Amino acid sequence: MSNTVLLTGITGFIAKRIAFDLLTAGHSVTGTVRSTARQAEVRTAMRVNGLDDATLARLRFVKLDLMEDAGWAEAMVDIDAVVHCASPFPIAQPKDEMVLIRPAVDGTLRVLRAAHAAGVHRVVLTSSLEAVMHGAKAGPITEADWSDLTSPTATAYTKSKTLAERAAWDFVATHPEMQLTAINPGMVLGTPMDHETGSSVAVVGRFLNGKDPMVPDVSIPMTDLADVSAAHVAALAQPASIGQRYIVADQFLSMPNMTVILKAAYPARRIATRIAPRFVLRLLALFDAEIRAIVPWLGWKASLDNAKVRTELGVPITPAKDSVLATARFLSAQ
Repeated sequence: MSNTVLLTGITGFIAKRIAFDLLTAGHSVTGTVRSTARQAEVRTAMRVNGLDDATLARLRFVKLDLMEDAGWAEAMVDIDAVVHCASPFPIAQPKDEMVLIRPAVDGTLRVLRAAHAAGVHRVVLTSSLEAVMHGAKAGPITEADWSDLTSPTATAYTKSKTLAERAAWDFVATHPEMQLTAINPGMVLGTPMDHETGSSVAVVGRFLNGKDPMVPDVSIPMTDLADVSAAHVAALAQPASIGQRYIVADQFLSMPNMTVILKAAYPARRIATRIAPRFVLRLLALFDAEIRAIVPWLGWKASLDNAKVRTELGVPITPAKDSVLATARFLSAQ
């Protein structure tokens, strides 16, 4: 069954791939943009990746801002479902955490209220493992877990994603006609749709370019771009996904292991594989906010359970190594 889907933040790294997969699946897509100047960028990305003019005829755009009410009611006309993907993802944490939290929470509620007012009940939310994994106890992390915002590892971004998803579920609890699914990816790598890549891709680029003499012993849950997009599309198609959260990630991969993978594939590059001593990182953290944010993660190990997305949504999970190498191939070809 084809739907007309309102996709927020269509110019984003993840959202572009979701748009591509929705259109390929036969849906019509209305993408929200803050600047109409970026419409051509999205259309070009769709064409370069193989969509023809007939398919692109099902793509249109609407100028909207998550922090403003104007235009949302009109944008919801003739919409069947919403995929809310727009949310900031920084490498460096801001001095004022509300810079991230306010647009994430208020924007999510603005989208849900507009959808509800228009009688659009189906919503798929792009959340994050940031809303799941912080403060996790022993055992694999599952969809039943929620991040503890008092955990030493919880950043402003953690709080923004956790509070936004909590707000969405709270809204649905008081509006039972709403049908929400949350998709929770980790660090998203893989093959981008175009050069407008996310902060996670920049991490691989940093390693490839030898920016750092050593790497921190930090483990990150790894997600392939194709998998997270497929989960969104599959969730829309399966009523059983309503009311559910889905972890979309392969495993926690350490940065040292990531650089070992990259070094094996690109031996001529000066890719650091040496683990940075903790005392050095703690010293640098006194002067560098980016390093300070990762210090609580040093040496932390975790596992996750991705059975739910595989069995309920039928999304096969790409091995983390393959996602890292796909990103490296893309960057090396530029």
